[in-house]
Amino acid sequence: MIGRGAAVEGSQGPEHGPLEESTSANQELTAVILTLNEAGNIADCVSSLAWADRTVVFDAFSADATTALAGKFGAEILQSTFDNYAQQRNAALNRIDTDWVFFVDADERGTPQLHAEIRSVMESRPESGWYVPRHNYIFGRLTRGAGWYPDYQLRLFRRGTVRYERPVHEIAIVDGEIGYLQNALLHYNYADTNQFHQKQRRYTDYDAQILLEQGITPRIYSPLTQMLRHFWWRFVTLRGYHDGLHGLRLSAFMAYYEWLKYRKLARLAGQTTAVPEP
Repeated sequence: MIGRGAAVEGSQGPEHGPLEESTSANQELTAVILTLNEAGNIADCVSSLAWADRTVVFDAFSADATTALAGKFGAEILQSTFDNYAQQRNAALNRIDTDWVFFVDADERGTPQLHAEIRSVMESRPESGWYVPRHNYIFGRLTRGAGWYPDYQLRLFRRGTVRYERPVHEIAIVDGEIGYLQNALLHYNYADTNQFHQKQRRYTDYDAQILLEQGITPRIYSPLTQMLRHFWWRFVTLRGYHDGLHGLRLSAFMAYYEWLKYRKLARLAGQTTAVPEP
């Protein structure tokens, strides 16, 4: 989703150029799934990655059946105490020894088409990292507008070429060239409006703090103007209207959370604007 860790908006990305002569044959891939209490998702996620040479569930000591189910479906289990997302991804990278690493979230699914493309670029391309597009299913509906497609995520790396920075909305720093895959991960994102609102409220806390650390000071009218600009960006510029009432609702929701983020920023900056607890 644009504004939630995605780095590219509104385009398909560059097409692959002519395949070059293979730089290293028979390279191996580990799919890594970060988990914490993902029993409802993990079996389908692991099953969708059966084509990987190795599937690792990197778990933050789940209290549910996540690890038992993951092991049942063939994943290797590694565990590490969770501090933040950047730390957790770096910890996972330190324990993987295959040529390539592919990060997948528990609510995402691989496809045969994505598998074939990943194998092709691993064996025939010089890039160190690859962006992967996602098809986001929000409230059970495939969402193509309002910034949820192509929703590129930097997930596929040559081992030893990447490190993560920033605790929230972590950033992958890659040593080398980066490419764009064409085939998408399936992302079953936000099953219902309650889950959506819970996550977005948490994101506004993180994002307001990031803006404060960047030295951004809101004006008294900033929450309103940012909300209106964000709605226009989502619904018009990013074609939320293509999804009809569904796109209108999502654009309105995200505009509201832009308003809330700037209200929280004003509070953090010591201004008089009060922020009601959601």
